[in-house]
Amino acid sequence: MSLPEPHADAPAPEASRRGRPRSEAVEQAIFDAVGGLLEEGVPLTELSIERIARTAGVGKATIYRRWPGKEELFVELLRSVEPQDPVLTGTSVRDDLVMLLEMLRRRGLAKRSSALLHNVFSQMQAYPKLWEAYQNTVIEPRRRLGLDTVRRGMELGEIRDDLDAEFVTDLFTGPLLLRTVIRPGATLEPGLAEQVVDAVMEGVRPRS
Repeated sequence: MSLPEPHADAPAPEASRRGRPRSEAVEQAIFDAVGGLLEEGVPLTELSIERIARTAGVGKATIYRRWPGKEELFVELLRSVEPQDPVLTGTSVRDDLVMLLEMLRRRGLAKRSSALLHNVFSQMQAYPKLWEAYQNTVIEPRRRLGLDTVRRGMELGEIRDDLDAEFVTDLFTGPLLLRTVIRPGATLEPGLAEQVVDAVMEGVRPRS
């Protein structure tokens, strides 16, 4: 695992400014340090900012300039290896829902293939501060995207407005969460997002 030079905060010579920007290189070195420590079997609860900084070859101030604490650092690390949240077009309720569910499908695949994600998630719920930070900064914004899309569908007359929006959102996301959390060995085949959205839309369309 490559690490930055010991004086990572010092200005870099112009000749070395190739590849990723320096700030990104420093952040990657910090992420690599956390990942390496986890691979060595160090529990999340024992990963102090001082230990991470020492492993990454940077000063603690370098980390604190980027994250207020290790919970925020861990959440950002998780986000860096998960699929990015989709940018919804807003032109089609169905297409936006498919994009959201496809992100969940790809996230499930990433969690299965990434030892880092599997390691962190296996420990995270026993670490309340980290779990809360992840819920607040990752899960809730994603859920709001789904809720806003369902509510837009209700306003446009594509989804029954006599149903609870939270309940309808659960109908769309439930099958993906079932296959990625409760049945982690279930298939996540391409086209699954479209299948789920079309099946649920058939049941929640306004009655004629």
